[in-house]
Amino acid sequence: MKNARKNIVYSTNPNFSFESDDESEEQEIPANQQSLKIFPDRRNRKGKTVTVVSGFSGSNESLKNLGKELKSYCGTGGTTKDGEIFIQGNAVQKISDYLKAKGYRVKISGI
Repeated sequence: MKNARKNIVYSTNPNFSFESDDESEEQEIPANQQSLKIFPDRRNRKGKTVTVVSGFSGSNESLKNLGKELKSYCGTGGTTKDGEIFIQGNAVQKISDYLKAKGYRVKISGI
């Protein structure tokens, strides 16, 4: 309850109640309603290529799970950061095929 009360010290309103942050969770959007953008990227990576998947809508946990599935499927490393999934190497077509099989709409750019 203390975490929900940060930045509030005192209220004179007798009907005031603290709202928890749990209610602001993003609702899960089905895969067939999401449009993901996939592109290779070499900027600020010392010439190494990574495949970026952006446009995912959902909770951070769902994003991390999808990133984990993609890393496992491609057999490479990667990370999730700022609502995007980064997979090492140029695996645009492989990731596109996997996401289409899972029901996502996919747009490939920058090839």
